[in-house]
Amino acid sequence: MTEHDYEKTAARLDRYAEAPTTTLADLVTREGLCFWAFTRDDIPELTGDSPPDRELAARLCAGCPVVDQCLELDLRTYGPGTLGVWGALPDTDRRALHPVWRRRRAGEAR
Repeated sequence: MTEHDYEKTAARLDRYAEAPTTTLADLVTREGLCFWAFTRDDIPELTGDSPPDRELAARLCAGCPVVDQCLELDLRTYGPGTLGVWGALPDTDRRALHPVWRRRRAGEAR
C-alpha cells in the first residue's frame, strides 16, 4: 500500500469515529466471517515472523460485511501491535496505517 492508500483507508474509517468500542466489538464478533465461516483449523497461525500475506488477508476477509468496522476496532483497541489479519489488512499494513488513522482522529488531517 502507498501513503495515499493509507490516507484513503483512514478517511473511510472516519464514519466510525463516534461509534462506541463495545458496539464495534459486538458487531464484528456477531457478523465477522472469521468468527463463524472458518474453524480455527482453517486459519493458519500467524506469528509476525513471515512477510506480510496480503493474499491471505484478502482471502480470509473476502465478502465480510464488517471489514471496515473490524479494522477500526483493531486500530482503536490494539493499535500497531497486533499480529495477523484484521480488516483485510496484514499486520505490516496496519502498523503503517495506524499513525495516519491516529492523526485523523486527532483532527490534524481534517
